Amino acid sequence: MLRKRNLLLALLLLAGLSVQAAKVDTLMVKSPSMNKEVQVVVVTPDAAMGKKAVSCPVIYLLHGYSGNALSWIALKPELPQIADEKGIIFVCPDGKNSWYWDSPKNPQYKYETFVSSELVQFIDQHYKTIADRKGRAITGLSMGGHGALWLSFRHKDVFGAAGSTSGGVDIRPFPTNWEMTTQLGEFAANKKSWDEHTVINQIDKIQNGDLALIIDCGESDFFLAVNKDLHERLLGRGINHDFITRPGVHNGPYWQNSIDYQILFFSKYFTK
Repeated sequence: MLRKRNLLLALLLLAGLSVQAAKVDTLMVKSPSMNKEVQVVVVTPDAAMGKKAVSCPVIYLLHGYSGNALSWIALKPELPQIADEKGIIFVCPDGKNSWYWDSPKNPQYKYETFVSSELVQFIDQHYKTIADRKGRAITGLSMGGHGALWLSFRHKDVFGAAGSTSGGVDIRPFPTNWEMTTQLGEFAANKKSWDEHTVINQIDKIQNGDLALIIDCGESDFFLAVNKDLHERLLGRGINHDFITRPGVHNGPYWQNSIDYQILFFSKYFTK
């Protein structure tokens, strides 16, 4: 009898936990600009569901080169628990190897338009969000770090906060890497386009206070020098931002740790 009672209690406890659990959706979202569907993973906290749902802020998480919509949930499987704890919706789109540009060479790659406009509109229409820039942040790793700053600098009316972890924030020192020539053309013949599509040259689009910014990079990361350069340029323009370097390389263990600090930064921004 005691064993049956304990089993019943355990089942009731599990049932209670299942009610208070974030939901992970894997969706196909139509992109009118690219005339195709894009895979997106959405992690929704319990607070944003059901009859007593409240509007929650959103963090858009961008993957790196060779990643996809599932990359962040695989890298950080605790995202559902974090979503419930913080009351934050996480949105993870598949950006292919686009660097999150509207490619001047490939009309099938309009990921700036998709993420900053089409996807944001879809999420606000289908989820219980704070549909305002004050309730939106965007960050990413590596290529996604570049993409998050690229999109936020150019669409500060959409995003109120942004970050980058191990971001490729200046692409020009790496002219033959990561399929960037597919989107921009060869560097030597398209230098103007490369200059225009590197995030470090977009900082003139923001003023101090336009965005809450957090940027970090590992001390042994091959992107460390360009991140330090971006930091210095932001300081030169008087743009406040958090800039962190810590021991680490360009890999999963570094991002598993660094994203915790970025989520905390955005959580504090949302509660101001």
